[in-house]
Amino acid sequence: MITHIHATTIVVSDQDKAIHFFCDVLGWKKTDDAPMGPSMRWVTVAPTGAATNIALSMPSWHTQKPSLEMGINTGIAFATTDLKATYAELEKRGVQFKGEPEMMPWGKLGVWLLDPDRNEFFMAET
Repeated sequence: MITHIHATTIVVSDQDKAIHFFCDVLGWKKTDDAPMGPSMRWVTVAPTGAATNIALSMPSWHTQKPSLEMGINTGIAFATTDLKATYAELEKRGVQFKGEPEMMPWGKLGVWLLDPDRNEFFMAET
């Protein structure tokens, strides 16, 4: 039976630049980095201890799937136990946010952040 979601994919313009953002700026780990032929590379990143990874995919791999684009709302949400502290730390590291943390209708703080390719992620306090 299925035990968890292994990975979800976002499209990036430069895998090394994306690795820097997720690993060096957000503090995640690179969980996989393997060649997949002469012009493809499978790269995944995830927060320490997470069961689900984000695959960092190049646009050229998805020519038959035009819905996979850069600079979109990914629908991916990150969780933190202290949103204000996480926001302040990531802002110091140069992460771009769409605004300040705000109270969401369900009673928790949330904020949207952008990666270097302007892919949008939601971050919420749990």
